[in-house]
Amino acid sequence: MPIFTETIGKLMKNHPFAVRKRAFTIWQKLGYLPWHKKKEKKEKKGSGDFYKGAFDSIPFLNDDAKRTFVQLLLRPGYMIRDYIKGAHERYLAPLTALIVFYAFFALVSAVLQPVQRQGPRSRSHVQMENVELDEVQNPKFLKQVISAAKIIDEGWVYLHLDQFPDEVDTQHEQSLAALEGTLRSQGIPLFIGQFFLLWFAMSWALRRYKLKMSATAAASAYVLCQFSFFMLFVVLATFGKETSISVTLMLILLVWDYHQWLDASYKKSLRLAISTGIRFGVLFLAVLFLVAGAAYLVALARS
Repeated sequence: MPIFTETIGKLMKNHPFAVRKRAFTIWQKLGYLPWHKKKEKKEKKGSGDFYKGAFDSIPFLNDDAKRTFVQLLLRPGYMIRDYIKGAHERYLAPLTALIVFYAFFALVSAVLQPVQRQGPRSRSHVQMENVELDEVQNPKFLKQVISAAKIIDEGWVYLHLDQFPDEVDTQHEQSLAALEGTLRSQGIPLFIGQFFLLWFAMSWALRRYKLKMSATAAASAYVLCQFSFFMLFVVLATFGKETSISVTLMLILLVWDYHQWLDASYKKSLRLAISTGIRFGVLFLAVLFLVAGAAYLVALARS
């Protein structure tokens, strides 16, 4: 081992860039440098004990969170592979990481771009004053469609009572609005729907790999964490003017993840990423169709 370390040192002097690049590639694949000795923890005495262990229980500041953050940025696919294979003690659990990092993203977004409170039924309210049902060939069907749209609108407002204070009348609605505001401040609504859609889309696209649902769930959570980092960078770079990243960038990140995680070529990873995106869109449209169908059935029952 000393001879190996000495050889590496000489190579670093003669070819620093090439060797460092090779060392970085090894670190990416393994998660550590095999020629580095583990540092023994020394007991600190005196004033150093003042902060010892103070940050271990804070998700943003403990070692697991830092390690998860760095490795999701530099070796995301390999980290996903390691976690699925059993290296659970080194990283934040997928769901914990998703909540923690999205909460941080929501906090920064709220500071740079405060949530605007809307008026009663603003933007999404369905107006019927300008609709002349007598001039339509099938006024009954149109009326049912408008009624279904109003039901969807009412459901949307009910799920966003914290943004529609004029719609809050009862104590129950006040409590619900407070709960929604708390969840929204932690970024929960931002990822919960995306997580389930991406989870099923990845399971569908990767069915040939015979992965367990728990594996694709963990991968989906970590991929969304990775996306949240870049969303955060966009928010900080634009001072809150933008809160989303392009589909192209998401596709690039997914290709990178598949390439490392599944040890697939970039061409095959691109096909898998496109397949995942198509399935994500299909599932999203299916959910919209189901919501619209349910609202239409409710409208029929009311008429």
